[in-house]
Amino acid sequence: MLGIMKLSRINLLLIYVILVWMILAIIFGVYDLQISIAVVDKNSVWGNFGADYGEIPGYALIAVALTTYLGGYIKNTKKQKILGYIGMIVGVIYILIGVFDHLNVGNITLGSTLILSLLIYMVITWNKDWKDYRKISGLISILALLNPLLFVQIIKLFWGRIRFRDLPGYSDFTPWFLPQGFTDNYSFPSGHAAMGMMFLPLLVLVKDRKIKDPVKIVIIVLVIGWGLFVALSRVAIGAHYASDVLFSSGFAAIITILFYKKIYK
Repeated sequence: MLGIMKLSRINLLLIYVILVWMILAIIFGVYDLQISIAVVDKNSVWGNFGADYGEIPGYALIAVALTTYLGGYIKNTKKQKILGYIGMIVGVIYILIGVFDHLNVGNITLGSTLILSLLIYMVITWNKDWKDYRKISGLISILALLNPLLFVQIIKLFWGRIRFRDLPGYSDFTPWFLPQGFTDNYSFPSGHAAMGMMFLPLLVLVKDRKIKDPVKIVIIVLVIGWGLFVALSRVAIGAHYASDVLFSSGFAAIITILFYKKIYK
């Protein structure tokens, strides 16, 4: 009976997410342009911070998740960590690429973040079996594959929506529900928002804690807050419309809920 009740709550949550997504999609379909006109400031400090660094924590989480998931197949707990070393080597490669690419700050920061996140994770879990974390790491890996890698990149290619900051005139604006084909414009949907929402699966870790538990409150605020910050920062500098970030974020929530049911059922 308890299992049925929990499943029902998850189904109810899924319905709520879909309904909110649909309502906002309709609203933004009408007011996307007006919202951007009202809020966009290309010099926004926090908006540009989100543009420069909003995706990096998501990449770090994906790196940790993939190494954990694949390493979990290895029975020897010490040999599992070989995957972590490989991930850190990838981080070094990114740093070198950044150094030789006229000190590209983005690549250097990404490489450093990968190394630091994997190093900290390996130290914390050195004597632990990564097999015990394969469910949550698998959920994160699935979300990474389906949302930022497949959904966002494939839709971007043929949707052809021009970004607000690139509009030569407001008459060139197109609503989200009218794909333009292959135009070399990639506003819809938002890759940054998809990466910002990569932390949603971590909410599974606190699902059984009481609603007033400080740990649960902090995790929820950090996860949801970071995702919203990255999404809103893209709208703030005119890189995306509200509907662009809505679809990436909504799809992330739906994938997380659906595969949570499948993996943890």
